[in-house]
Amino acid sequence: MPFKPVENPKCPKCEKSVYAAEERVAGGYKYHKSCFKCGLCGKMLDSTNCSEHEKELYCKNCHARKYGPKGYGFGGGAGCLSMDTGAHLGGS
Repeated sequence: MPFKPVENPKCPKCEKSVYAAEERVAGGYKYHKSCFKCGLCGKMLDSTNCSEHEKELYCKNCHARKYGPKGYGFGGGAGCLSMDTGAHLGGS
């Protein structure tokens, strides 16, 4: 029977094998310690400040900035929607 090496999981960031001594886990994926950093600001991450989105890692602040609610006061629902054209203000 020929020798068959153990298949190690691949790091989603660099696509290289991740060994047990250097692995960090987030979102069910295993990353190298050096690859375990924010995709926007480059900050090194740990289990307390890490968010994973589609195999990309972010710190909590960058994840909220990129995928969190947008707009003044975070939307506020239908009360923020307006069909007013501003005609009552004398605009042309």
